[in-house]
This record gives sequence, structure tokens and C-alpha cells, in this order.
Amino acid sequence: MDHDQIEQVALHRYGVIAEAANERLSGAERGALVREIAGRSHAHPDGSERRYSRGTIDRWLRAYRSGGLEALRPSPRSDTGAVRAHPELFSEAAALRLELPSRSAAQIASILFHRHGIAVAERTIRQQLRRAGLHREALQAEPKVFGRYEAAAPNERWVTDVLVGPYVPYPRLERSVRARLFLIVDDHSRLLVDGRFFAHENARASQELLRRAIVRRGRPEVLYADNGAPFHNAWLARTCAVLGIRLVHSRPYSPEGRGKQERANRYIREAFLAEACHVGIESLDELNDRFSAWAEMVANRRLHAETNEAPIERFERGGPPRAVDPERLREAFRWSVTRKVTRTATVPLEGNSYAVDPSLVSRRVELRYDPEDMTQIDVYYEGKAAGVARAFVVRRHVHPLVPQALKPEPEATGVDYLGLVQAAHEEAAGTGQKIDFAQLAMFAGEDDAEEAR
Repeated sequence: MDHDQIEQVALHRYGVIAEAANERLSGAERGALVREIAGRSHAHPDGSERRYSRGTIDRWLRAYRSGGLEALRPSPRSDTGAVRAHPELFSEAAALRLELPSRSAAQIASILFHRHGIAVAERTIRQQLRRAGLHREALQAEPKVFGRYEAAAPNERWVTDVLVGPYVPYPRLERSVRARLFLIVDDHSRLLVDGRFFAHENARASQELLRRAIVRRGRPEVLYADNGAPFHNAWLARTCAVLGIRLVHSRPYSPEGRGKQERANRYIREAFLAEACHVGIESLDELNDRFSAWAEMVANRRLHAETNEAPIERFERGGPPRAVDPERLREAFRWSVTRKVTRTATVPLEGNSYAVDPSLVSRRVELRYDPEDMTQIDVYYEGKAAGVARAFVVRRHVHPLVPQALKPEPEATGVDYLGLVQAAHEEAAGTGQKIDFAQLAMFAGEDDAEEAR
């Protein structure tokens, strides 16, 4: 497997054990939870559904405690065995499922084996039937019944979302842009943990908001998000894995689990955005300042209709939040990419070129960096530190997804150079003399000195 596949498997393994890795669980609670996880099926990055034994889950838990995310990377395999698929049998498998929707994939595999003498993996049948829309959940006659869920304590579960806001002037592009409100809500207390408007809807915006929220309110146990690009990416998955946060995505076309978030979005539209659009907003910074003040003074102090408490009071009753080590926080929000080292011992990254150790020539290495400072790059090879990448050619100091501060406009000097030239030309034309450009430059210098005084 290449580095990207290894990283996906490590993140998948963390997603399986994240719930059981909670430090607050006792031994008995963790054992019961591991048995429950072993009874579930998990979506593997290769698209298959897999189950893992208790021993495998316990081994991954021990590895994560001792070495973090790096310890969950799969080791190289010595075997290359694979199960051959038999596409000609899939139509018969589909007919068997349609005939009796309660038939399991294992039962269908057994029927095919006894009829044709060909062993087809249960996992392969389950995967193909799901792709064809013939999984048992889709064929069931009765609708699902959804219960009401609420986190038991503050910071147990955060829900994040993006709300499309009004158009605001954006000097960088010299036009107005549609502001996007990235928002995090605590599921237990309904507290607006943090929220900020951005000009772009991308992964860096979601990471920046999460970092602000963790610094202000502590670290959550679960981060619940939809499947949009700002939340379903390798960068956010790595951030949550390093911090020990369980990242959960809502199932596509199943909005039932996001009811409280949608209600909060409607409240923000009615109570804040309507007023903001009425008075007019001159800039993104002004919009963020007004939203921060409104969230702290109004939204978090109102009496919530369902809990019958103010969100800030219900949140603070849980005690002081758990702080995160600053070094671990810095590492969590760094980005990671893989590059192949060229024959000149350099690696490219976003238009820049970096020199690395010559022993890494023609090898694929991992680059970890802060997108806000691309002059410092750490190099890793096969999960181990391999020095730093020294900037060779720097065209960008920050990543393109990170908005840069606008340069201040220089103060006007008041010098009209072309006006001086025209006045000198008219004077020379009136007297019939040639223009002395050296004297003209001296006059311009005197005007500059007078303006400075």
C-alpha cells in the first residue's frame, strides 16, 4: 500500500476504536463497549463492510495508547493472496435477495456454493448487493423509528455545520462574497460553542473554527458533522485522530440526526441574520464582531425552550473543560501530504521547492507543515522523522486555502510628476528654450521635501 492508503487504514482503525478509547471509561465499561463494537460491521476504506474480533480491537487500543495514530498504521504484508470475484453469479444473488429480503449475505453465499460449487466471499456478496441498492435496510417494508438523542454531559458531543449568510464586501477580491457561518453547537447544553463567518467554504475554515472552539471550551469527545467537503477530508480526520476526538459523519440522505442543529440554524437566521441584513454590514470583520457579541449576550443566555435552562448555565454546570496540551494541539492542526523526492533531492509543494536529505532520492516521503507558515516543513519516511525540508524556492509563504491579510495602502505623497513635466514643457515652449531634465528632477525633489515638512 502507498502512504495515502496506509493513512486511510490508520484513520479507519481509529474510527473503530475511538468510542472505546475514551479515558473516562472504567475497565468494565470499556470491555462491554469493545464487545458491542465487535458485534458491529464497519465500512472499510476499500468499500467493504468488515467485522473485527475483540482481540483485534483490544490490540488496536493498546497500540493507540502507546504510540498514537502512528501505531495504527498497518505493517507491510508478506502475502498477496486475494479472493477472486465471480460476476456471473451476482444476478442470481440479487434474485435470491429479492425473493426473500431477510436472506443474509452468508446464506446467499452458502446457496451459491451448494448449487455451483463456487465459494464466493460473504463480504463480496454484501458489497455488490449494497451497490445495487438491494441491501436489507432498503428492502424492508416498515419505516424506521427514530428516538430522541441528547448527550449526557457538556463536551460529550459537538455538532458542526455551515450556514449560508448574506453578501458582504470583500476588499481582497474587490467585490462582495457570500459569507459562510461555520458553527459548533454543544449537544447537551445547546451552547453556541463558537461560530465565525468566512468568505470561503473549505477545510481550513472548519479547522480554524475547531481550534478556536477547543481553546475556548475544551476538547469534545465526539464531533458530529455532515458529509460536505469542509468536514469529510483527510486533514480534519487527522486532526481528530491526533486529539483523540471521534469524528462521526451523518449518513447520506438521513437528516434525522441533525434536528437540533437545523433548529439552531433557523434561530440564527430569524434572530441574527435578519437584523444584520436590515441594518447593513460593511465588512466580514464587522459581521463576525456582531455575531460574537450576539452569541454571548443573547443566544447563550436565553432560556432554551426544551431544556428550560440558559445554555451557558447548563454548560458550566459540568465543571471546567479539559484543556489540551499546546504542543499536541499544534501537531493536530498541521497538514500532511506525500511527495516523491526528485533526483536533485528536492520536493515540490504548492509552487515551492524544498531540499531534503539526499538519501531520500526517488522515495515517497510525508511532509507535515503548518499551512500558515510554509517555510518550516518536517519530513517523515515510513512513519519516522527524516529531518527537515529546507526552503529552496519560495513563492508562497502560506497555503492558498489560508486567507492572507491585506497589505495596508501607502500614504499619498501628493506629488504630481506628470503635472510638473507639463508645466516645464509649457514654460520652455513659451521661452523657446530646451527643457533641462536635470533641473526638473531637482524641482521634483524640492517638492517632495516640502511635502515631507
